Amino acid sequence: MNRIEEAFANKKAFIPFVTAGDPTLDTTREIILAMQEAGADLIEIGIPFSDPVAEGPVIQEADIRALSGGTTTDKIFDMVKGISDELRIPVAFMTYINPIYVYGVEKFAKRTKECGVAGVIVPDVPFEEREEIRETFASYGLTVISMVAPTSAERVKMIAKEAEGFLYCVSSLGVTGVRTEISTDIAGLIAMVKEVKDIPCAIGFGISTPEQAKKMAGISDGAIVGSAIVKIIAEHGENSVPYVRDYVASMKQAVLQV
Repeated sequence: MNRIEEAFANKKAFIPFVTAGDPTLDTTREIILAMQEAGADLIEIGIPFSDPVAEGPVIQEADIRALSGGTTTDKIFDMVKGISDELRIPVAFMTYINPIYVYGVEKFAKRTKECGVAGVIVPDVPFEEREEIRETFASYGLTVISMVAPTSAERVKMIAKEAEGFLYCVSSLGVTGVRTEISTDIAGLIAMVKEVKDIPCAIGFGISTPEQAKKMAGISDGAIVGSAIVKIIAEHGENSVPYVRDYVASMKQAVLQV
């Protein structure tokens, strides 16, 4: 069992997301530790990028705020490394292939390992092209987490067969963002995955309320929430830490009720 899989060991996982550097890296540091304290099982840290194709307006705006404030990949690595001794749960970076290529794949993997991060999620790398980064990351003991959407059955099975850590199951087509209703057959998607491989499946894109989190955890191994948290941070800025802590605690409690 790798560190990512440990997040799902004998329980339903709650996985929150935060954009690094929004509004400041000091605030991000506090938020990460607060989310851990509130019961998060794994935390996704977004590395801001100017053209995040999978993100809706909420996270796009957070990326712009972070970049405008001077957030860089190096500063994010330093921030995470600075709290690595305090982190008891696995952490994964979520970013795009452009920042990784610009930084250098080998150098990015090396620094990711050095700051105690367990893996990466790269939404814009198609399954067929993942080997370009997977081998390098694997050589540093890092997990490249795959994403699967409600698409063709054969493609889902192909991705599931090779998946590592956990499978990020996209609840609906389109970009990230809060949704009032998740209407796709996500249960069917997860059943298809489990036929191929016994790997944890967590559902993301659109979850914002405890009721939604409970429902999604009921048909999967965990729930992922990003935009709803980023909205709280956008509203409260540097004073957002207690609000995020309370929100994560309420979502974790909902997941535990399954």
